[in-house]
Amino acid sequence: MASRFAQRSKSFCHTEIQKLLDDDVKELIGDFTKPFVLPTVEGKRQDLKYITSEVMVAALNGEFNHLVEQILVIDCRYPYEFEGGHIKGALNLHQEEQVEEVLLQTPILPSSPEKRVLLVFHCEFSSERGPRMCRFVRERDRVLNEYPNLHYPELYVLKGGYKEFFPLFQTECEPQDYRPMHHEDFKEDLRKFRLKSRTWAGERSKRDLYSRLKKL
Repeated sequence: MASRFAQRSKSFCHTEIQKLLDDDVKELIGDFTKPFVLPTVEGKRQDLKYITSEVMVAALNGEFNHLVEQILVIDCRYPYEFEGGHIKGALNLHQEEQVEEVLLQTPILPSSPEKRVLLVFHCEFSSERGPRMCRFVRERDRVLNEYPNLHYPELYVLKGGYKEFFPLFQTECEPQDYRPMHHEDFKEDLRKFRLKSRTWAGERSKRDLYSRLKKL
């Protein structure tokens, strides 16, 4: 009886220790070299790190410059949304092939190990397109590097997206306006971009399948 209790106790301790280790790993950036520099909040996707609009503005205004060399804001909305109003300095990359070309073919790296390059993704609500692109960058980055090394170990998603950011910080946007994805005047643009997105997703699935078959 005592032996069984000791075994259960040992198993419980191991489980608790593993949980603590897992929790610690979650607080480290993707290459496990250091903690996340920006304060994060709970978000829809448990595997992603979310920041508030307030933290975004603080970072863009240089409050973390002692550790951060560059912040790249990746706006994953369609071009007509972006043109209707976006965060100053943001890059409009709504297709995976654009991200491959701009971020991964020639990675933007910090000048020293002490400094960081941060990527912050968002879309209109940061519910689908932004998180999906964030995951895509991490997946491709893993493929391109020997584990656990990464070009971009520190990725964030802007919680609430542009819809939540704009009314709070209009002066940080240009033009100072907000054009929703389902705008009446851009129905044809929406149809066109959605069709392109589905086509690209289909082509990527075929490439991934071919790549896996080659490894068999």
